[in-house]
Amino acid sequence: MAYFSRPGENYYYGRRTTLKTGNTEVLARMISERIECDVHRIEAVDPYSDDYDETVARNVREQQADARPAIANLPTTLDRYDTVLLGSPIWNVRAPMIMSTFAEKFDFRGKTVFPFTTHAMSGLGTTGRDYATSCPGAAMGEGLAVRGEEVQDAGPEVQSWLRRIGVLRG
Repeated sequence: MAYFSRPGENYYYGRRTTLKTGNTEVLARMISERIECDVHRIEAVDPYSDDYDETVARNVREQQADARPAIANLPTTLDRYDTVLLGSPIWNVRAPMIMSTFAEKFDFRGKTVFPFTTHAMSGLGTTGRDYATSCPGAAMGEGLAVRGEEVQDAGPEVQSWLRRIGVLRG
């Protein structure tokens, strides 16, 4: 599992709240408690601001420029994995551009990719299409989208998804 998450000021039912742990990290932890997997948190060389408006503005700039933000802790390989779960928030209907940076660094041929996201209103957004492009040769599996405000209570939904995609332990 590889995921990107951002704590700090976040959207919350039309207002703002401050998260000590980002919603996607909460979801990633929930998943990793239920399956046996290695977990890699994707971190930006230039970290995203804790300020919501600054992050939104940066994301818009990155999307418009089709940017590939640098990753501070990129793994050397994913060769030993057949299944990869890619997790991120959805910003402006798609995964942050740092997810494209990550996906394009590796050879996904013969692997199955399962996206999981946290969102305010966009569900999986365009992640299926985006990962199909940035992970050529990968099979795209069913994704999971959890509303950020509801992530703490997503255990049953996570359990059901993991069972459907065939990776649930026990």
